[in-house]
Amino acid sequence: MVDSYEKISVKVFSSPVNGSDYVAQQIANIIRSKQKLKQNCVLGLATGSTPKSLYAELVRLHREEKLSFKNVITFNLDEYYPIANNALQSYNRCMRTQLFDHIDIDPKNIHIPNGAINKEKIKEHCGQYEKMIEDAGGIDLQILGIGNNGHIGFNEPGSGIYSKTRLITLDNSTRIANAYEFANISQVPRLAITMGISSILKSKKIILMAWGSAKAPVIKKAVEDDDSEHVPASLLQNHDDVTFVVDATAAAELTRNKSPWLTGDCEWTPKMIKRAVVNMSMKLRKPVLSLTNSDYNEYGLSDLLVEKGDAYEINLEAYYMLRDTITGWPGGKPNSVIPGHPERPAPYPKKVVIFSPHPDDDIISMGGTFQRLHDQGHDVHVAYQTSGNIAVTDEFVTRFLDFAVGFEEITGIDTKKSGKILEDARKFLVRKKSNQVDTHAIRSIKGLIRRGEARATCRYVGIKEENIHFQDLPFYETGTIEKKPMSEKDIRPTIELLRQIKPHQVFCAGDFADPHGTHIVCFNVVLEALKRIKKEAAGSLNYEWINDCWLWLYKGAWQEWNIEEIEMAIPMSPDQVLKKRFGIFIHQSQKDMVPFQGSDSREFWQRAEERNATTANLYADLGLTHYAAMEAFVRWHY
Repeated sequence: MVDSYEKISVKVFSSPVNGSDYVAQQIANIIRSKQKLKQNCVLGLATGSTPKSLYAELVRLHREEKLSFKNVITFNLDEYYPIANNALQSYNRCMRTQLFDHIDIDPKNIHIPNGAINKEKIKEHCGQYEKMIEDAGGIDLQILGIGNNGHIGFNEPGSGIYSKTRLITLDNSTRIANAYEFANISQVPRLAITMGISSILKSKKIILMAWGSAKAPVIKKAVEDDDSEHVPASLLQNHDDVTFVVDATAAAELTRNKSPWLTGDCEWTPKMIKRAVVNMSMKLRKPVLSLTNSDYNEYGLSDLLVEKGDAYEINLEAYYMLRDTITGWPGGKPNSVIPGHPERPAPYPKKVVIFSPHPDDDIISMGGTFQRLHDQGHDVHVAYQTSGNIAVTDEFVTRFLDFAVGFEEITGIDTKKSGKILEDARKFLVRKKSNQVDTHAIRSIKGLIRRGEARATCRYVGIKEENIHFQDLPFYETGTIEKKPMSEKDIRPTIELLRQIKPHQVFCAGDFADPHGTHIVCFNVVLEALKRIKKEAAGSLNYEWINDCWLWLYKGAWQEWNIEEIEMAIPMSPDQVLKKRFGIFIHQSQKDMVPFQGSDSREFWQRAEERNATTANLYADLGLTHYAAMEAFVRWHY
């Protein structure tokens, strides 16, 4: 009964990589079965951030397991309009760089809507596209992603079940969601060519992939609610062979996970009790201690009443679990015994490493906790994992170039070599095209700007110079949004840093909804480093520290933990909120309009304050003390 609410089959995997590997294997099976029959295999392919790991696995299967694509014909779902085929953001270029350039597919078998075609020829082009799919024998397997508003391909809400390949106006929410690929929202095309719902439903088999908590609400709507043109993905309920492949976070809102007690027998662990009571309390808008037996029965929690006996006792258990997450001592309160405290009192002081994916995530995501750890006497280190150089505008670089040239003129220093570098940089920026990647010199200048801001933030908090570490992990240094996969060159420096510091606490970004994909790679680098050190630690006195090293995850500008997940909540006073704000302001290159800002147009300090205040308000609504703001953490067991 676990999936009794679901109208489409859903397979849940622990990570996007595992889910992508499964889908890649399904594709490989179809390709090979067609090869045995000496037939072509027709694939419908998607673009965007979702299938990146899928295409990486297909490339691996080709290189290492000799999967041939010579019998494969592909049709892509969509393309921006108008856009040059070689533009950095075009799906044409994306498919080449992620897949086609690395496999043995015949270029004649690749079909992608043409975003550069004259507008008066689009209708004819779309009709020809439909005809080519039909002539190829129809699509054997269609791969889909899903937008936050439920779009599949670029079929926005309102797209009919009989719609075919056509030019469509993009919903503003879609343009905002895709703005991370462009310098700013104004550069995101307003139109796109897309296969229609009818075209997609003609496919023999369909697999839709979704990763991350941002997709969880729409996955529930598409799978559990009635089919509706307002949620185009829900129209897939009308197909006989559809599977949704999602990770655990994208499946979080499904009834089987959100309210498992409604789908059948439920094991009432403390965590499950906390989740059930908190969700009921928020839905009924009643403090936890005010819930009644009638509330439990009406909310579908009668089984919990039978097991525990009375609402009063259950309320107290849930209330105490919430209360015990709140602490003003993120490093543990020394010389004390506090039952249920989220952190250990000893050792004191602790060695702490805060891993910051970009040079401002530390202050944005956990600025109040950062300050408190230092003020309470712990030895705090900050490791800035990437340079963050692509998030600096060209205008900001020009401002620094003007300063550098003026400094040379005022001081009279003979700097012929540096002067040449500055002049070349200025000329490049003047002539730079919208789809042009920065030179190494420009990227270095942008990275230096962000380093200066990060150092200033650490000085503002009180961190010693020798405790500031700039890693500049290689996976990030492409000059584009598209990053390299995690490699040994990223993991080894992280292992060495951890060995050097021997921390008792590690704080790491768990904000996997970051649209640029940097946070998840940075997390995986830290996790892999910790796991390797732990494996090496077996029987070695030199590595005893790793067995007592706790990993705490924070979330940043993109999202926050659900309140029932929070294991440590650090309250902040109004003065501490202001102090954090001023710390964020130090990152002047990230104020006002920032490139690749994602779907939220507010500045980072505004997002952080709203998120921290919301967390505090939720605790208050549940009947706990009302603070001005709270920063939240979850412990990760590795």
